[in-house]
Amino acid sequence: MTAPLVAGVDEAGRGPLAGPVVAAAVILCPGGIAGLDDSKKLTERRREALFDRIRDQCTVGVGIAEVEEIDRLNILWATMLAMERAVAALGVDPTEVLVDGNRCPDWRWRSRAIIGGDAIEPCISAASIIAKVTRDRMMKAADAVHPGYGWARNKGYGSAAHLAALRTLGPTPLHRRSFAPVAQAILL
Repeated sequence: MTAPLVAGVDEAGRGPLAGPVVAAAVILCPGGIAGLDDSKKLTERRREALFDRIRDQCTVGVGIAEVEEIDRLNILWATMLAMERAVAALGVDPTEVLVDGNRCPDWRWRSRAIIGGDAIEPCISAASIIAKVTRDRMMKAADAVHPGYGWARNKGYGSAAHLAALRTLGPTPLHRRSFAPVAQAILL
């Protein structure tokens, strides 16, 4: 009998004012990965080290919903789309998908939502790390293209420095126009 393929799914970037929402799906390798936890509880250095081990040893899929999709669908449905893309990107059909949070996308895979799953299910913890590091790297790269917003530090979240830059520099193509602070900056 074949072992079940359980994929963990988590996202990064629902709350920021700028950038995409990134979801990851991970099927852990036999034996797992030591040291996994909710990505928010780990240092950046630890996340980076785990990111490389997870990518090298596990089955990983990443799904992205771009800013235009977030503005068109809203952040919830864009997140669900990114999650669906992440599971499809695994290249194999999981037996079950464990999703961090209180709801699962409407998709073809058998799934279960687990509130706080990124802290208790290792496959979701791994997905949390992949999603966060992937998105953080994207925002650091975007900071070089759109300087002044502090994205290398705030990753697109509405920090005081980001909000001040939004008021003085205006929104970039990476800003989510459906989010109130960005919409208000457009009106200024």
